[in-house]
Formats: sequence, structure tokens, C-alpha cells
Amino acid sequence: MKKILLILIAIILVGCQSTPSENMNTITNQASSETQEQSGKDNGKVLVAYFSRVGNTDFPENTDTSSSASVIVEDQQLVGNTEYLANLIVEQTGGDKFLIQTQTPYTADYDALVDEQQGARAQNLRPALASHVENFEDYDVIYLGFPNWWGGMPMPLYTFLEEYDFSHKTIIPFNTSGGSGFSNAIEDIQELCPQVTVLDGLTINGSQVQDAEDDVVSWIQEAQE
Repeated sequence: MKKILLILIAIILVGCQSTPSENMNTITNQASSETQEQSGKDNGKVLVAYFSRVGNTDFPENTDTSSSASVIVEDQQLVGNTEYLANLIVEQTGGDKFLIQTQTPYTADYDALVDEQQGARAQNLRPALASHVENFEDYDVIYLGFPNWWGGMPMPLYTFLEEYDFSHKTIIPFNTSGGSGFSNAIEDIQELCPQVTVLDGLTINGSQVQDAEDDVVSWIQEAQE
């Protein structure tokens, strides 16, 4: 009888000693989980989607900045002005980079491109896209980049904005231009995506893109506040 009583007392003591520790571990794990969930909500998953002539144009091998507008030669490779900004944004945000790419490439002849795109805008065309975002619903914040093509966004941007459900997401636009800024682009984004929050965008003159890193960093910091 004494042995049984001693065993019962020992079990009770062990249980009392372990319970606070186990409870504390449970509380800590719950707090950690809640913190991670809240952090995810605050930060959101970021997509840096952009359209650029480079990646959508069959440029000749000898193309350089003097023979084609909106193009930078970096490390002996062609980089579009808008792509250059997209790369800076990816570096600062850790977002996923995505090139909006059309099924039909554009001509490398700039004058011919002007005529072609003016006609496309007049007809309100929607070019078919060759690239598509996987798991778009996972993204909360979309940095959206494009050059100003004759008074607004290139027509592939309209296709892109109409392809996905942007409801309750945040769009942060950025663009390059020859001095026209966004023109009507912001109004068009808001009209195409009425359920989104559109934050202040960044527009950079094409000739100043390679000197724009400080401007990009400051703009991103303001957007994240």
C-alpha cells in the first residue's frame, strides 16, 4: 500500500513539474505563429511585373543605345530602360520579377514601331500574351512597370490588367518616358482595376534611368511606410 502511494505521489510531482514548461512551449509556439502570420499580412508577397522592348523585340546583334531608343547596354547585354528599373525594385523588395511578353514580337525599327503602336491604340487592340503569372492570387503588391508609348501604357498592359483579378490588391506603377511621365496611364489603371489601391508611382526620364537608384530606393521606402 505504501509503495502504491509513493508511486502516485511521484507521478503527480512529475506532472506538476512538466506542465508549466509544456504550457509555456505551447504559448510560445502560438505567439510565434501569430507573429509570422501578421508579418506576412503586413509585408505581402510582391510581384514586379513590367513590359519592355527588350524581351519583346527581335533586335539585331549589333544593336546599341545610339541606334535604338529605350535600350541600355549593360555587361554587353541589352537591357530595356523599364527592365533596368524593375531590376532595382527587385533588389530592394525581394519581389518576383515577371516580364509581360507578347506572342508576336515587335519590330526593331523605331519609326515603324511608332506607326504600328499608334494604330494599335487607335483601334484599342489587346495583343495576346505569351507569358502568364503563376499563382497570381498569392501576390498582394504589384509593382507595374512600362514605358510611355504615345500618351499612355503600351497595349499589352491592357491585356495584362484584364487577364487577372486585381481586387483588393495594391498596384504601385513605375514608368520611363521621354518627358511625358504617366500621361493617362494612372487613370486607365484605375478604370481597368476599380477594386485596387493605386499608390503614388515613379516616373523616370529614359535618359536618366542609370542614375535613378537613389530615387528608386526613396520611393520604395515611402511606399512601404
